[in-house]
Amino acid sequence: MTPTDIKAQLKAEAMRLGFSLFGVAPATEADGFARYEAWLADGHHGEMAYLENRREARRHPLAILESVRSVVMLGFDYSQNPIGDLGANRGRVASYARGPDYHNLLWGKLNQLGDWLRASGAEARGVTDSAPLLERDFARRAGLGWFGKNTMLIDKRRGSFFFLAGLLTNLELPPDEPHTASHCGTCTACLDACPTDAFPAAGTLDARKCISYLTIETKTAFPLELRTGVGDWLFGCDICQSVCPWNRHAGRDEIAFPIDPNLATLDAMELLVMDEPEFRRRFRSTPLARPKWNGLRRNAAIVLGNTGDERAFPALERAKADPDPTVREAAEWAKARILSRRPDYE
Repeated sequence: MTPTDIKAQLKAEAMRLGFSLFGVAPATEADGFARYEAWLADGHHGEMAYLENRREARRHPLAILESVRSVVMLGFDYSQNPIGDLGANRGRVASYARGPDYHNLLWGKLNQLGDWLRASGAEARGVTDSAPLLERDFARRAGLGWFGKNTMLIDKRRGSFFFLAGLLTNLELPPDEPHTASHCGTCTACLDACPTDAFPAAGTLDARKCISYLTIETKTAFPLELRTGVGDWLFGCDICQSVCPWNRHAGRDEIAFPIDPNLATLDAMELLVMDEPEFRRRFRSTPLARPKWNGLRRNAAIVLGNTGDERAFPALERAKADPDPTVREAAEWAKARILSRRPDYE
């Protein structure tokens, strides 16, 4: 088969496996590596030391596969399921986390796609966001979309509610045309909607202020000035994507990513008093395991402080004696926050 034939059949196989976007980029140095270095130098990565530690590996995909000549970039849709008013004592979970750990699902599909290439004698390695690849750079280069002002990759037809994955190969496949235009225009809906002002400028995210970072990545206490902005987000955040016009009008076929409706919202009081074995049983195969037991309970206390009522006091009192200082401090703050909303509070 010619490289063009291989690419066409590889795309057909990717679509069969449930991927919705497909494009090929040449395997050269990442276009945005200098921008990435500047972002790190500004400290916008916060506690995510792994980004700094593996910085150089992100310069070129050969750090992942020495023989690489092409980077196949793929998109895999997940549902954008808006939730209305939750009422007191419940927290929201970001859309992508309302199901199994997406890494395992994507790795399984990438392995099948890689096996298809390897059967013809080629080398191939599948990667998700756990590998040191500046995947949005290669996705844009492969024609999958442009960088929105909220830094998300946006496709005209599918919006931005999709995972990115890559398949690196030593085959030189015909590249797609890079996406060079931006279609955000004068719209600033995503920037204006962020309740924690996480965007110091269009196209720049200060992760230290991002609700997703605060509820997932950070192991420490939330800065006081950001806590009310977290609102009822227990894990992750969809705000900047949900307000994007490209997502409101996105055309979606049947989405292959499975969701568990029971994970869309969770009882923050129940989480706060949950023991560690129960936490592992319920969440070990989901993204909600990432902040670990103490992190998710800290988040639950913040949610209760923002939206809870006095029915949460027994759970908060118990948490105020917790061995973990972060959980303990969050519970103390939450009770004081609820009390401050009393009509007779002075």
